[in-house]
Parts: sequence; structure tokens; C-alpha cells
Amino acid sequence: MGNAWRFASRHGVDVLIVGTALASAVGVLARDDPQRPTGVALWLEAVAVALLVLLLLARRRFPFGAPAAMWLFSAALSFLDGQLIANRTGLFLTGMGAALLLGNLRRDVEARVGLVIAVGGAAVVVYNIPGHGSDDLIFTPALFGMSWLVGYALRERAVQTEVAEERASRAEREREIAARVAVAEERGRIARELHDVVAHAMSVMVLQVGAVRHRMPDGDAEVRETLKEVEQTGRTALAEMRRLLNAMRHDDESLELEPQPGLHDLETLVAHVQAAGLPVRLEVEGEPVTLPPGLDLSAYRIVQEGLTNSLKHSGATQAEVQVRYRPRELELEVRDDGPGGAGRAGRAGGAGGAGGAGRAVGDAAIAHDGGSESGLGHGLVGIRERVKIYGGQMSAGASRAGGYVLRARFPLDGAGR
Repeated sequence: MGNAWRFASRHGVDVLIVGTALASAVGVLARDDPQRPTGVALWLEAVAVALLVLLLLARRRFPFGAPAAMWLFSAALSFLDGQLIANRTGLFLTGMGAALLLGNLRRDVEARVGLVIAVGGAAVVVYNIPGHGSDDLIFTPALFGMSWLVGYALRERAVQTEVAEERASRAEREREIAARVAVAEERGRIARELHDVVAHAMSVMVLQVGAVRHRMPDGDAEVRETLKEVEQTGRTALAEMRRLLNAMRHDDESLELEPQPGLHDLETLVAHVQAAGLPVRLEVEGEPVTLPPGLDLSAYRIVQEGLTNSLKHSGATQAEVQVRYRPRELELEVRDDGPGGAGRAGRAGGAGGAGGAGRAVGDAAIAHDGGSESGLGHGLVGIRERVKIYGGQMSAGASRAGGYVLRARFPLDGAGR
């Protein structure tokens, strides 16, 4: 059944054209009017009529030439036999189809020329009918002109559909490009933030190696030389990291000298949000543990993003932040009572571009919410990238109880102490 449907949709019109050609040829052979030719002339007319109809089989390769030729040859044959084209139902339907195809042409010049050919050809055929009336010279060509108008209207609708599809496709491509750009920017921002964490740890290591080297007895020259090489390697690595950071920083970005924030700064963050006009309740469950600096920073940024989203986009009257310390897991949840529309998450800005913990959240939101102002708005991109780095999970969306909820979970795997 499926194969039959596919065949009918692909070749159904061609089968109909061939059937119409055969029926028209048989109709010519069965003529009984006084002008009916005999012998070879009759067979030639039957073949000519069949070929007229079969011309439309070439409509895909010659969208203008095939239907135009059908009408031109019809007009020419009507001079040889006035009754040959008239009174043939198959040829009438073929003429209507040819006029429709001419009106459906994409190029306006070809379509308008096709209108002249169809209407003019119909007028010639009617004029060559013996005993034709003046009304026939008007209404019959007008009927084919209406068929042309139907084809023209269908063309306009098809063009509008194609334009709409192209716009949708272009918008989708732009969204994909914007998403890739946002991911790249967020990864760069995260890398710049984590640079401070890694650089601090390496600096401590270099200082400790240097202290140990200076305390070594003079007799351990080989060990002192090894420690010196380790210290120099560490300093070289720090210098290269600074160059890498400068390469990743945008031209208009200034160097961040403030210490990176962490979950211990949430009370300050909540206070700034409340000062900006959104009441927030902070709840901490479990015994806080010392987290790796990078994880601590990412957890803070996620809460910051959630509160910024609630403050700027939700229309919420209150929000709640929950931090849960589990034996092997850290859970974060930011909830508000706003509408929780589907577009909120897309309008939130990136969480990573704010400064240190001491900044007011309003200024921080503006600093890192440039995406929403420019229309890119990929706030969840930053959260997703941060969660992915540490093998966590996240979800964001409207809550069944109302409002909007952002959740993130990080495995600790013994990292917290």
C-alpha cells in the first residue's frame, strides 16, 4: 500500500496525462461530424492530438516550453481542422492544466507571456470553430485565463511558504551559531576564572619547594639542584599560564585582581539581591565541607545565575536558595515564585562574567548578563558547562507547584574535606 501511494504521488499525473492522450486519440477516431477526415488524415489527426497531450510529460524539464508548445500547436492545428481541437474533453482538460502550469511559473515574465499564449491560443481555437459565437470568443479564453490565475495564486502561496521555511532555517542556523559562540565564550570565561585557582595552587607549590630548597643542608647538592629545577619549572609554567590567560582575554577586559568567590560568600550575595528588591531565603543543609576551589567557584556562579535570572526576568516576589551537603554529593537549588515561562531560561545571561564576591548583584548581573541585552541570552550555557566540567547534573524549568527551579548536583567523590 505504501509503495502504491508513493508511486501515485510521484507518477500519478503522468499516468493521467497518458490516459488522457489515449482517450483523446480514440475520441478523434470516433468523430462523426461532417468535417471528419478519412483514411490516413484521420489517423494523423489522432496521433497529433495524442502528442499535444503528451507534451505535458516534459513539464518538469521544460516548465515553460511544454505547456506553451501545447497551446501553440493547438492553435496551429485548429487552422487545419476547426473541429479537431474543439469539443474534445481531454484537450479541454489538458488546456486548463497547461494554463495552470504557465501561471505557476516562478519567473513573472514567463508567467505573463504564458497568459498571453494560453488566452490567445484559446481565442484562435474558438475563432476557427465553424459557426462560433461572439460570446464564445470572450468566455472561453476567460475560462483558461481563470485557470492561469489559479496557478499564479498557487505559485504565490508556494513562494511564501518557501520564504517562511528559509527564514525558519536561517533563524535555526543563527541560533546554532549563537549557541556555539556562547559555549565558546563561557568555556573561555570559565578557563579564565579557573586560572586564578590553578595559579594560586601552583604558586603555593613553587614557594614550598623554594622554602624546602633553602633549608636543605649544603651537603645535599644534588637534591638542592633537583628542587631548584622543580622551582624553575613551576615559575615557567606560571608565566606561560599568564600568557595563555592574556591570549584568552578580550581586548576590553581588564585583569581581575579580586579573589574568586565561593559558597562562603552566598550570604553577601543574598544580601545584595535583597537590596535590589527581591527577598531571598538561604538554607544550608548538612555540614559544610571544604570544596576544591574550582568547584566552589562554579557552585557560587550557578547560584548567582539563578538569582540574577529570578531578579531580572521572572517577575518573582521571593526566591529561595538551598545548599545541601551530602556525604558524596553537593546539591544546589534556586527556586522562585515567578511565572516560570519557557523563555526565561533562554533570556538569562551567562553566570561567569561577574566580578568578585563583594560586588552588588545588580552590577554583577549587568556585567554578566550582556547576552540577554544583546539578544543572545544563553545563561544556561554557562551553568551547563560548569556542571559538565565536574561530572554533575542540572535541570531548569517550571515547577509543578508554580515558579521556576534551577537545580545542580555535583559528585564530591571524597573531594570535600
